[in-house]
Amino acid sequence: MKVTICIGSSCHLKGSRQVVEQLQKLVGEKSLDGEVELAGTFCLGRCQEGVCVTVDDEFFSVSPDTVNEFFENQILAKL
Repeated sequence: MKVTICIGSSCHLKGSRQVVEQLQKLVGEKSLDGEVELAGTFCLGRCQEGVCVTVDDEFFSVSPDTVNEFFENQILAKL
């Protein structure tokens, strides 16, 4: 599973660093390093929608406050 997080300026201001750090922590805690690939990208073209994240090319808007729920529902649930 490939999870791509936008680290462009708009998403950075909305907390992409915290989203990346929390996803790294959760992937590590669940020992999913071989199953979940985290990647960064610059601008997914939907800047107004928050921290832009794709999971296998499906788009999601995530914030530092919703990253745990996102991980449970969109990553763990699909493995």
